[in-house]
Amino acid sequence: MSEAKPFDRIEDGIIDKLRDIGAATIAGALAKEAGIRNPHLVGLTAFNPGAVACGQAVTLQFMPKREDLHWGDEYAAAPGRELHRRAIMACQPGDIIVVDARGSLSSGVFGEMMLTSFKAQGGEGIIIDGCIRDFPEVKTLNLGLWLRGVTPNFHTQTDIFPHAVNVPIACAGCYVEPGDIMVADDDGAVVVPLALAEKIAEAASAKAEWEIFSRLKLEEGGRLDKYYPLNDEARKEYEAWLRQGKAPTPKPPPP
Repeated sequence: MSEAKPFDRIEDGIIDKLRDIGAATIAGALAKEAGIRNPHLVGLTAFNPGAVACGQAVTLQFMPKREDLHWGDEYAAAPGRELHRRAIMACQPGDIIVVDARGSLSSGVFGEMMLTSFKAQGGEGIIIDGCIRDFPEVKTLNLGLWLRGVTPNFHTQTDIFPHAVNVPIACAGCYVEPGDIMVADDDGAVVVPLALAEKIAEAASAKAEWEIFSRLKLEEGGRLDKYYPLNDEARKEYEAWLRQGKAPTPKPPPP
């Protein structure tokens, strides 16, 4: 079993830019700019609709239960067995915990007390290929929650146990490194490799900007084959629109 190790931190400005752009545009940019065909953590549902989260990943890996390694107590005598707690304590403000819980629908990785602490530390959101417990209380914390489900069971009650913190994991079909950027909204959660974050932020920002112009033209009844994507004629109109000082306005933050 391994504990948390530090990872490189990225500028807040890049995080903010990716948050404003949103998961769908980022997924498209990752495909076009980096050849990453599927950055989407498939099968996870937004359990707090309307929430938007963007931050660096603190990863937590679960493994199948083997009783000589973990006998099932929620708070075992050996502190080294409580890695779900250590993952939360490793978080800095703005971080997102990303958990490979092996898709288990019978183990609640975190509950009310753990997530209350996470929220108080400035945690941004939770992404779990698995479940949480205490959902009636947790939903009042106003955290972003992308999950496979909820359960009344605690984290080691059934078939899995926490094995490592801040190691590469497979979460809902995606490879996630500690420190990667997670962007999640009602479209789902996507992973942006840390080394590509700045490039993807710039590429996705450019698309998000011209889409504002495209949307305006489509709302006016403009032809779809001219304005989405912009053809050469529409591109000239867009550039003129920018020169007139009609700069794109970022999406407002969620309420």
